[in-house]
Amino acid sequence: VAKDLGLQLPELSDRGVRIVSEGRTQYFALHGKTGHLVTAERIDREQLCEFVQQCVLRCELIVEGQM
Repeated sequence: VAKDLGLQLPELSDRGVRIVSEGRTQYFALHGKTGHLVTAERIDREQLCEFVQQCVLRCELIVEGQM
């Protein structure tokens, strides 16, 4: 994520970069040392999308300040 945004790793925390998912469970996070998008919780497809063929988890990347 840091590389895609053209930011250095310290800038991620300085700009308050965070990942927000729908619902209570936050399935994704930013790895503090690498800037990579990682899974923060176990993702159980059968539990989340039991009755749907295509399972999609949406999340948003929030960056404070101007880019």
